[in-house]
Amino acid sequence: MNPELVKKYRPYPPINLPNRTWPEKKIDKAPIWCSVDLRDGNQALIQPMSLKKKLEMFALLTQLGFKEIEVGFPSASQVEFDFTRLLIEENLIPEGVLIQVLTPARGELIKKTFASVKGAREAVVHLYNSTSTLQRRTVFKMSRQEIIGLAVHGAALLKEEEKKYPETVFRYEYSPESFTGTELTFALEICEAVMNVLQPTPENKVIINLPATVELSTPNIYADQIEWFCRNMANRDSAIISLHTHNDRGCAVAATELALMAGGERVEGTLFGNGERTGNVDILTLALNMFTQGVDPGLDISDINNLIDVYERICRLPVHPRHPYAGELVYTAFSGSHQDAINKGMHEYETTRSGEWAVPYLPIDPSDVGRTYESIIRINSQSGKGGIAYVLEKDYGFKLPKDMQPEFGKIIQAVTDREGRELLHSEILETFENEYLSLFQPYELETFNVVKRHISKGEKRSQADVESTLLVHGREMTVSASGNGPLDAFCSALKQEITGDFTLTSYHEHALNGGSSAKAAAYIAIEAPNGAVSWGTGVDTDIIIASIKAVLSSLNRLEKYAQNSKGAEMAAVAVK
Repeated sequence: MNPELVKKYRPYPPINLPNRTWPEKKIDKAPIWCSVDLRDGNQALIQPMSLKKKLEMFALLTQLGFKEIEVGFPSASQVEFDFTRLLIEENLIPEGVLIQVLTPARGELIKKTFASVKGAREAVVHLYNSTSTLQRRTVFKMSRQEIIGLAVHGAALLKEEEKKYPETVFRYEYSPESFTGTELTFALEICEAVMNVLQPTPENKVIINLPATVELSTPNIYADQIEWFCRNMANRDSAIISLHTHNDRGCAVAATELALMAGGERVEGTLFGNGERTGNVDILTLALNMFTQGVDPGLDISDINNLIDVYERICRLPVHPRHPYAGELVYTAFSGSHQDAINKGMHEYETTRSGEWAVPYLPIDPSDVGRTYESIIRINSQSGKGGIAYVLEKDYGFKLPKDMQPEFGKIIQAVTDREGRELLHSEILETFENEYLSLFQPYELETFNVVKRHISKGEKRSQADVESTLLVHGREMTVSASGNGPLDAFCSALKQEITGDFTLTSYHEHALNGGSSAKAAAYIAIEAPNGAVSWGTGVDTDIIIASIKAVLSSLNRLEKYAQNSKGAEMAAVAVK
């Protein structure tokens, strides 16, 4: 940036607040939530909602558990007015849900707003006027007393209009719009002037909404402003302090969290942070942040995929793939070290079942919001052995031994480098099967029989005699030998009659699935005389046969890579 440009800007002044208490506090309960998706969110859309879409959004919000919903700005347009009437006349407002309507402090608009809620059981009328230093000077050209006069006159009209609708219980909210751009002493003065007119009580509180209409400072300063206001206001017990933050600096969630610690009791926001300019505070992120700290948010976000589908269809806005908790990729790891840590953490969680969620890189259990574990780990060129092993185990039941994982990891790495893209889980399985389970050259099993097994009790050892028929380079051969078990006997037969010496260095096995037809998987590592080591895998309903297949898989792979190596050497010589 040009250093001269910086001179255009001034830092937001700090708040003189000795002995501030909010840094020592914590959020231990959910606030009162108020969705403003149908008003603040709607006015920020490129194409505002139709009546049908408004109804669908209202239904979604009530399903999520919102008890206070700002349904619109009835004096601003006929659609807004008609929607409010529709909710009331068709009895679409569930028991216990409180609708809220917004109005500027202007007489004719206040009257139209009251007309819009005629017949409602209960409603909040939300009065506002701008109080900021900048707007008083540049937009309204009005003094402090003139601005206070507007607010007081508007509050008096609320009380007058209320008398015309005795069937409705009215509650009131007042917002000094652009609170964060207003001198604190003046913001307090105008709010107290409005309260003097509305005459709230501890039993019938007024909502004092203190909006960061434009986010001008760091979150700690907003918290200081809220605590200062709560400390100094008269009749604090007759007011609910409401927060309404915007995201101009990208800190709306943090600012709201700190402001709740500073005395805020109610939060106005939108789903996924939709709102003017950079958006409102994202209620979903706020709520799930609380959830991860063991605080019940009081909203049902257990099916976040459906929530996303409805939101994107109504608002015609995409949810960012890295959106906290909701994004397509937030429960996905590409990094190898991350994948390995998630894999191990998931194993420990599923094994211990302690009830306390603790998995590296995943602050929330995806299943709690209706997501699945299937997409936690995705495989591309940045992926590591742990993530690849996780996919094979979680999706297909193959539990690769730890020492085998680097070998298969390199194979997948070569595929992703060649393809230049993320691999589907099915492609990982296909690569595994082609590499370990479908390689039948030069050795393929035809038959295998344990001819005799006998145990010498005195010597505490067993012995087995086996006979097997193989295809070796397409030619049928029968081999037989004895050993201290079927697998040892088979390896002895191979060494004596076909392959020459090799060493079985590692052996693992496990069941692949349950039921009477359960299959078993065996994993065997073999070392050739030249020091080359290769893993093999076999699958069968008989664990002994699975082990025999794993030996042949390993030997076939040793042969395959030996031939590839010779071919590479010959090519290098030819080039020279």
